[in-house]
Amino acid sequence: MNIFIDTEFTDLLNPRLVSLGLVAETGEEFYAELPYHKKDCSQFVREAVLPLLGHDPLAQMTEGELFRRLNDWLRLVKPRGDGLVICYDSAIDWTLLTEALDGHLPAWCEPRLVDDCISELLRYDYHKQTWLPEHHALNDAKANCYAFRERA
Repeated sequence: MNIFIDTEFTDLLNPRLVSLGLVAETGEEFYAELPYHKKDCSQFVREAVLPLLGHDPLAQMTEGELFRRLNDWLRLVKPRGDGLVICYDSAIDWTLLTEALDGHLPAWCEPRLVDDCISELLRYDYHKQTWLPEHHALNDAKANCYAFRERA
């Protein structure tokens, strides 16, 4: 089963996780927001990402809570007798996910770079149809799931 991931982070030079969204192709969702220092965030992040945070108190957690809850969620959505394919469109997303898991990705999780399988037109269409803003990790993970098309 495919799991689509997106992250938001402080800046490109020294990326630190701000929020993490995952969505399974079957619809299950995981969303987390981590503490951050505004001074560590780029101008873009301060303007486009930070205003979208803080609306779901259940999403706010520490790194330790993220590790535990993310591992629990992955186990819950994993089909019996099958593994998960973690689909990411940016190396930074993958790096931040593995850091959130303290470098211990479950053996039944397989990474897959899918940047060439995400239709930018369909991503745009998703956000336009749903009115969900871009640069929110869960919204963008959902958009990636929607816009994913397997290459022949």
